[in-house]
Amino acid sequence: MSPDPRPAPPRLTDRAALVRQRARADRQGREHWPHALVLGEIEDRLGEVNRVFTSPAVVTGAVDFWAGAMPAARVVPDDTVLALEPGAHDLVIHAMALHWADDPVGQIVQCARALRPDGLFIAALPGGRTLAPLRRALAEAETALTGGLSPRVAPMGEIRDMGALLARGGLALPVADQVTQAVSYTGLMALARDLRAMGETNALDRRLRRPTRRSVLSAAAEILARDAADPQEPDRILLGLDLIFLTGWAPADNQPRPLRPGSAQVRLADALNPRTP
Repeated sequence: MSPDPRPAPPRLTDRAALVRQRARADRQGREHWPHALVLGEIEDRLGEVNRVFTSPAVVTGAVDFWAGAMPAARVVPDDTVLALEPGAHDLVIHAMALHWADDPVGQIVQCARALRPDGLFIAALPGGRTLAPLRRALAEAETALTGGLSPRVAPMGEIRDMGALLARGGLALPVADQVTQAVSYTGLMALARDLRAMGETNALDRRLRRPTRRSVLSAAAEILARDAADPQEPDRILLGLDLIFLTGWAPADNQPRPLRPGSAQVRLADALNPRTP
């Protein structure tokens, strides 16, 4: 058999580095406030569903937090191949890990396969303008002082793009929505410490593999203080955490379906402008 001539697709994430930084955060008392925020939002969403879920599963990079928060759920890490059995669950939650996936559609497909018919899938991940001021500040400082640019902040998907992944993953009735949480810090170093405590520092596969110059970090801190100043406290910086929630259902015979094109019995114009007798 001849070797496959096609090049391997580029990797987004250095998984070994991501696992190391998560383990380091766990050893030092990991900060879980974004997961707690997501948990509250998901509980609100589940409260609006007229269903009792008896076999939930959670895919996450924060296994300890979610195992404690949902003791009845099967909690598995966000590995490339998920440890989920096909058709074993009526609810699968992908919690704050999809942004690190090299193949997010593949992750959703595996979650969809783990669902029973009419089972519910919910994903929560940072997206939108999350860390956008940090990305700009680091890029401006590094370009000005070194003449080059290296990846430092994971790419964040937009809600319109993330919602399309649900249908590609084989899920029905897709819905995407977004919640923004404002967060304030004393500056770049405080933000970096919080990201480190969450296990969310740079694990990009093509990241710079040597320490960043102090001059670059100092310049980035000044840019961030200028461009992201907190209007209420100008000596602090203010950023937004945009949380994207994706919801879809495993296909089932009893789900509503759109009518076939051309099968409507009433014209849209007549429905919008009914005639008075």
